[in-house]
Amino acid sequence: MGEEEAIRENAPLIDLYSSSGDVSVKEPFRKTVAHIITGVIGAGVLSLAWSLAQLGWIAGPVCIILFAVTTYISTYLLSDCYRFPHPQHGSITSSSYMDAVNLYLGAMWGKVCGVLVHVSLYGTTCAYVITSATSIRAILKSNCYHKEGHEAPCKYGDSVYMLVFGLVQVIMSFIPDLHNMVLLSIVAAIMSFTYSSIGLGLGITKVIENGRIMGSVGGVPASNFANKLWLIFQSLGDIAFAYPYTVILLEIQDTLESPPPENKTMKKASMIAILITTFFYLCCASFGYAAFGNQTPGNLLTGFGFYEPYWLIDFANACIVLHLVGGYQIYSQPIYSAADRWCSRKYPNSGFVNNFYQMKLPLLPAFQLNVLRICFRTTYVISTTGIAIMFPYFNQVLGVLGAFGFWPLTIYFPVEMYFVQNKIEAWSRKWIVLRTFSLVCFLVTVMSLVGSLEGIISEKLS
Repeated sequence: MGEEEAIRENAPLIDLYSSSGDVSVKEPFRKTVAHIITGVIGAGVLSLAWSLAQLGWIAGPVCIILFAVTTYISTYLLSDCYRFPHPQHGSITSSSYMDAVNLYLGAMWGKVCGVLVHVSLYGTTCAYVITSATSIRAILKSNCYHKEGHEAPCKYGDSVYMLVFGLVQVIMSFIPDLHNMVLLSIVAAIMSFTYSSIGLGLGITKVIENGRIMGSVGGVPASNFANKLWLIFQSLGDIAFAYPYTVILLEIQDTLESPPPENKTMKKASMIAILITTFFYLCCASFGYAAFGNQTPGNLLTGFGFYEPYWLIDFANACIVLHLVGGYQIYSQPIYSAADRWCSRKYPNSGFVNNFYQMKLPLLPAFQLNVLRICFRTTYVISTTGIAIMFPYFNQVLGVLGAFGFWPLTIYFPVEMYFVQNKIEAWSRKWIVLRTFSLVCFLVTVMSLVGSLEGIISEKLS
């Protein structure tokens, strides 16, 4: 049992049994597709019309399709890494991305992966604070434009609304873990489809109203070649942010029953989900660009390409805020859980870390409080809110986040684990193809990251 215990210590979430598992609830195939779509479609869809506008009518759709193909290749490789062939314990299933990296590539790379995953999650919550404040401000501006006219100043700041959203998240962070927020996750998913569909519908209506398709093959012109390159690189980062879901893929795959083999089911579900998502993304991006051409806003629902019907704009932005309330918790709860586990192992006898106190408030069920959770989670929310206030730039921040996580988490680790799992020999045909694929994606990541950082610096200095 000594070696089994060591494995469990290094990969605490893995299942050491090679049978179909003892998980009591298994999701059917159609729910797997739904999980993937829910995990992919989010706030990133709102920036796709702007991204297509920077790239033009040919390069824009091609880039969206290429990112879709890249995402599918990544999921194809990663789904094969769900089961690790351990020489003594047989087939070990990896119920999380970090567990898989730890098993295939070793403890050192597992720690590197853990840092990248948590930084990516942290950055996404910062982006959600920015987006929520932008949507709240858009509701106020929409009502103001409706009453005062489209030329009215109607200026509102961001900081106050970020603080309000942060306060809500401090309260929401009292939710113990992901298992206790199923309803919140369902509401967030419904809101995501709702506001995305509204954006698509308004784009179609605007094109019909204009009577022609706006935009050009070359995209939005820039003052010089260098500025055009920065915008192209940034748009690639925004598309990258909208697509990959590798961080949650193995968690979804862990819900599948075998037979048939989990990897085959996951590959089919991923293909269907990515096809649906890509079609939806192309429609949203294309109709947004066709409606506004060179004036395409950075955020389709808050940039005020649309003014009427104002109540529908208000409703769509309210859906965004509700989605982000749940989305923030979905992305922050893994960090909360990791902090809880680390502190419990480090300080097993600390009352500050391990003691829970029951409380009962009027009209609410009894709940338990832990001092560590209150302090850590409140500090976490304060930090994300503070960073969002310092850098309130929607498109640029999404570009940085998309570029930061794209190559290492979506490409590098899945490729390297696939090599180990299938014992791919160096300089074989498959090895050369996948190495070339990884190198090209690395170059795209560097370009996207540089362009997005340049955008943030330019906005900060302007």
